[in-house]
Amino acid sequence: MEKPVFVIIDMVKDSFRQEEHLAITPHAKKIIAPINRLVGVFRENNWPVVFSTDAFHEDDFIFKGRMKPHSLAGTEGAEVIDELDRREEDLWLPKPRFSAFFQTGFEVWLKERGITLCAVAGITTNVCVLSTVMDALSWDFKVVLLEDCTAAISEEIHRKTLDLYRKNALYPLFRVATSSQLAKDLVAPKGTA
Repeated sequence: MEKPVFVIIDMVKDSFRQEEHLAITPHAKKIIAPINRLVGVFRENNWPVVFSTDAFHEDDFIFKGRMKPHSLAGTEGAEVIDELDRREEDLWLPKPRFSAFFQTGFEVWLKERGITLCAVAGITTNVCVLSTVMDALSWDFKVVLLEDCTAAISEEIHRKTLDLYRKNALYPLFRVATSSQLAKDLVAPKGTA
């Protein structure tokens, strides 16, 4: 029997500002409802929910390329959007780079709770979500990349990223699934899974 955690990546206010006209925003809005539905399943089963968000600094190395400073640590823009069902008991894990595991001690928190599987959602499918997925595997956690709870700057990039990993050598340690498939697998009556 798996002991799962639901990890929601970078659903931050800076990515949802209409006035910025970011390519990710309309795609990210579509995943709010499925994320909240799965959060409900996790709460019903007393499984942990984690919101991991960018917490960058203006002079960070990653802003020396084309990427503009955003989601700066301590600013409102780096906070979780209000539309998500985030509660006080959830872990809020600010991260200094793309992966929820990078310099956060997240793997220790998970191992202390006996977590065996990370269900990963959020934005963007091909960068921060995928970085978190790969690091989870590197720390010996099974992973489910949630196709209806993740988004990229285009539907094409999202689909191509998912398609790259649908059939991979690590299956079933790493799989792509919908949130409803995952919920069904996790809450299957004993003896039927």
